[in-house]
Amino acid sequence: LVRAPLDTTLCVQGAPGTGKTAVGLHRIAYLLYSERERLSRGGVAVVGPNPAFLSYIRNVLPALGEVSVVQTTIDGIIGRTPSRHDEDPRVARLKGDGRMAAVLHRALWLHVTRPAEGLMYVSGAYRHRLSDREVSEIIAALRGTARYNAARATAAKRLAHAVLIQMERRGESGSHATVAASRPVKELLAQVWPKVTPEQVLYRLLSDAGFLTRAARRDLTPDEQNLLLWAKPARSWRSARWSAADTALLDELADLMQRPDTLAHIVIDEAQDLSPMQCRALARRCPQGSLTVLGDIAQGTTPAATDDWPTLLQHLGKPDALLTVLDRGYRVPSQVIDYAARLLPDIAPDLTVPTSARRPPGALRVTQHTPADLHDSLVLTCREQLKGEGSVGVIAADTDITAIKQRLQAEGMQPALLGGESNTLGAERLVCVPAGLAKGLEFDAVAVVEPADIIAAGPRGLNRLYVALTRAVTSLHVLHSQPLP
Repeated sequence: LVRAPLDTTLCVQGAPGTGKTAVGLHRIAYLLYSERERLSRGGVAVVGPNPAFLSYIRNVLPALGEVSVVQTTIDGIIGRTPSRHDEDPRVARLKGDGRMAAVLHRALWLHVTRPAEGLMYVSGAYRHRLSDREVSEIIAALRGTARYNAARATAAKRLAHAVLIQMERRGESGSHATVAASRPVKELLAQVWPKVTPEQVLYRLLSDAGFLTRAARRDLTPDEQNLLLWAKPARSWRSARWSAADTALLDELADLMQRPDTLAHIVIDEAQDLSPMQCRALARRCPQGSLTVLGDIAQGTTPAATDDWPTLLQHLGKPDALLTVLDRGYRVPSQVIDYAARLLPDIAPDLTVPTSARRPPGALRVTQHTPADLHDSLVLTCREQLKGEGSVGVIAADTDITAIKQRLQAEGMQPALLGGESNTLGAERLVCVPAGLAKGLEFDAVAVVEPADIIAAGPRGLNRLYVALTRAVTSLHVLHSQPLP
């Protein structure tokens, strides 16, 4: 797998602890050794699920002798940072649906309209006129034939050319550039082919019901259109707050206007969490290059996470990728993986139950407590684990983790809070981790607190619990007061 040729797109379905991330990073190191000239010209990136994961792997490539690889998130590679994180999962899933590509295409080109009048260009004592029919024919011939901005520039040149033909018939001379940049041409294009930004188009789409209906046509049902519409739109596109799902839509619109920069190779880790629209954003940045796609269908936790690799690879533009499965683990103890695998029939019934090469003694404890003494027991667990060596991760529902961190602090410990003071891992031995940020991380000892709350936190709760349960390298302690799934 590591030595797969550069022209091959590789997709690795890997159970927890099977080394899929190591495969991807070592493949990049190998390709940069064997294909350095080609890759140095095109560029290479590693796309991870969150900053915490990237901080965890940030020293791996330098250790392999490679420092030229960009390590970023999907928001980083898109170049837009979400300003809100409270979107309804149903809305996020719909915005991530591949059907939105056609809706956005129509939304952009709906801004190109028929002229209300023709064009008049004055040159000296002469007035040169193009009728509204002539202008309409020029606009219609270019509409949708190229990227919006490039086609608009071509429209200015075509209008200028039509004017110059009239000028030449009267023995006049002129330049395409002068006429194309003239006020009459600019004013006409401002009416029939206005300059717009991705933000302007998306703001109109999400705040104007009539415009959304025209753009959606039959791709979205009336109920889906109502779900997309903002209940309380911002006063203008400038003050709109965009979600993570919105950034992929903005990127799609930006691509319809202007071609993005491309890369020779992209490694995508935790790829199962990408929506179809996010996949499209990555695909257009690697149209001629190849991908290394890493993930685990069972660990899909986002609203638009995929349920199968062929569909995701289609959205990535690589339907012929080589798909391979890793189901033999070397990190997670067998007791832990066997325990977590009980969830697979519900979250990923088509996957093979993974196995592990390691079975250290005392790797799994599951203890039930009353709600009143649950955190007391967690304190004792953390103290016991901190007597030994290695890292300790406490994973709980996102809404509970701050209170847990405060309780541990009150007991004289010094836990870090991932997603609180920092989105990256430091040197702290004890780390409190929201279940939503646990993906891709590992700790020597892990305490998972109240699985029922992790499940209830949102859609794909069982998947989120599966992720939390499989972060341990040496031991897992599950503490609960509510019934387990």
